[in-house]
Amino acid sequence: MSEDRITALEEQVAHLTRTVDDLSDVVARQEIALEKATRRIGLLMEREAEREAAGSGTEVIADQRPPHW
Repeated sequence: MSEDRITALEEQVAHLTRTVDDLSDVVARQEIALEKATRRIGLLMEREAEREAAGSGTEVIADQRPPHW
């Protein structure tokens, strides 16, 4: 194998390694954002369920089964 070919392969591996590292960072940031969003949605659902229960005295919609069940 020629030295030029080896150098080209080493450069390609270096670029691929950098890309994998960058993508790993993106995935880690997205996981954190998704966890935050999931927590916030849960809190909003709880808050809305409490508001519905306090305001109407009927069964909370979130606790009802859909009509097709």
